[in-house]
Amino acid sequence: MQNTNRGSFGGRLGIILASAGSAVGLGNIWRFPTEVGRNGGAAFILVYLCFVFFLAMPVMVSEFIIGRASKANTVDSYRRLAPGKPWVIVGFLGVLGGILVLSFYSVVAGWTLHYTISSLAYQLTGDQDYGAFFSNFVSNPWQPLIYVAVFLLLTHFIVARGVQAGIERYSKVMMPALLVIILVLMSCSLSMPGSREGLQFLLHPDFSKVTASVVLSAMGQAFFSLSVGIGCLATYASYFQRDVPLVSSAFSVCFIDTMVAILSGFIIFPAVFSVPGVEVDAGPGLVYITLPNVFNMAFSDVPVIGYLFSSLFYILLFLAALTSSISMHEIDTAFIHEKFHLSRPRAAAIVTAVCLVLGAACSLSFGPWEKIQVCDLRIFDLFDYLTAKFIMPLCSIFISLFVGWILERKVVQNELTNDGTLRLRTARFLILLIRWVAPVGVCIIFLNELFS
Repeated sequence: MQNTNRGSFGGRLGIILASAGSAVGLGNIWRFPTEVGRNGGAAFILVYLCFVFFLAMPVMVSEFIIGRASKANTVDSYRRLAPGKPWVIVGFLGVLGGILVLSFYSVVAGWTLHYTISSLAYQLTGDQDYGAFFSNFVSNPWQPLIYVAVFLLLTHFIVARGVQAGIERYSKVMMPALLVIILVLMSCSLSMPGSREGLQFLLHPDFSKVTASVVLSAMGQAFFSLSVGIGCLATYASYFQRDVPLVSSAFSVCFIDTMVAILSGFIIFPAVFSVPGVEVDAGPGLVYITLPNVFNMAFSDVPVIGYLFSSLFYILLFLAALTSSISMHEIDTAFIHEKFHLSRPRAAAIVTAVCLVLGAACSLSFGPWEKIQVCDLRIFDLFDYLTAKFIMPLCSIFISLFVGWILERKVVQNELTNDGTLRLRTARFLILLIRWVAPVGVCIIFLNELFS
């Protein structure tokens, strides 16, 4: 029996912005430009777009179907849709994945919060060693812990307020703010002297650079960027009203997520190409080591512009991190709230407390606990490895197989067509993607990542 007292989103705009906020995160603004820089620019983007809409989107639609059809948290959804069968394990994997991801994600988000405050306080200006600045911060035994705690408490505050009063309300504020900041930064970046070379890198594909490795990287980035596989979107969909069109909503989320990722490239690469000697494939250090130096050098004649550009960029990163962390927190809050019949604030407090402990361990693994390793992986890297290499791809495979082969076809059709009120001409093609293309594609990612 479904819980009719559960919260729900108030309207389609809130649904799209909250779901897009779940997808839009550090993966769009940090990891996507890094992957583009490493894999040849425009050619990688075209391959990435194909995987977003033909591989990742079907998994997203599958999560939407599971969530709305069950009107339950990610564990109980499988109990209701396939009672007495072992598919509930997929739900528990999602709960575990949500805790692990939020724990190490809050560490990186804490770095972003630190850089936001440092930039606003004029600490990221002038000629200094930004590599040492970053290294000294992350290896500090206590300073990063404060930022992890502050970030998690901000996430907790929003989730504890509920679906409409918390998640939906703040998504309606943060997502438009995020998009406005992107447009402002892009306008500034395109006015830089190296913008032409940056645009050419982004807009003129060189297909000779498309290798098997590039294709697999694009496929993996599509899934990482859209946050599919651990139940964020299934949990959000459990709050959808019956009149919400699932396929068009998924398309809107994919479009916004992809737009943010590509526009982030329009911010970063014109800036990078404007400074001599900076490599476009700077890697994970791009955001915290390379870019502060780029901002200072590119605007050396007008330091105040560099200050504003840097501050807005890190505010953008912080907002993106927060919108994603809310959805990860909600996976486990919804589960504890409904499973143990606790109030939402109390359930959210348990999730926050657990993530504070695990996040502290991840943060300390860059400093005093660096030598504590499992299979040559420090705690932070172990959490990242378990979720990115195992939990997310395995859950994505099982979600596609569940909707494509196990869930009653009538339930799938009713969800796709809103009980027959919508005419969906692409339904057969979409089901084909869910049943065959998505699980095979994700299986290829899983095996490649596992054996590489």
